[in-house]
Amino acid sequence: MARIDFHSQVNNKPLYSCRLIRKIMASHRDDLPIRNIVVVGPKEFLKQLDEQLWTFTAVDFLPHAWGADDFAFETPVIFVESFEANELDYLPHGDVLIHVGRDLPQSVENLAARFPRIVEIVSTDEADRQAGRDRYKAYRDQGHDLHNFDQTGQ
Repeated sequence: MARIDFHSQVNNKPLYSCRLIRKIMASHRDDLPIRNIVVVGPKEFLKQLDEQLWTFTAVDFLPHAWGADDFAFETPVIFVESFEANELDYLPHGDVLIHVGRDLPQSVENLAARFPRIVEIVSTDEADRQAGRDRYKAYRDQGHDLHNFDQTGQ
């Protein structure tokens, strides 16, 4: 079973995603080294996140690429548009998956087997919140280790 963290009530999803990626990449624990992050979500959101990762701070640079890029195999942060994307099957790495979309993966078992840690980011948008609740229930019903981090007032 995977550890699945829900970060809910997020006001600014792209900015929050940047901060979370930076925090995960900076965490160095001997028992859980973080080498690679795969971000799954809609193309338009990932374009925003791509731009934000270049500009959100003057002192940090977080190398990132699209899953179809030739150099994706060597890049620690990868963007993929869906859980069914072909490039997701061919990436040699995957320590953390960050899901910024609304869809429930077709095979949570396969995803959980590949990624020991899954992070779901849920905004304050009502449709996003409802989709997040549905994913939470589905994960819970499958017996995954769930944690919720309410970001109200962030």
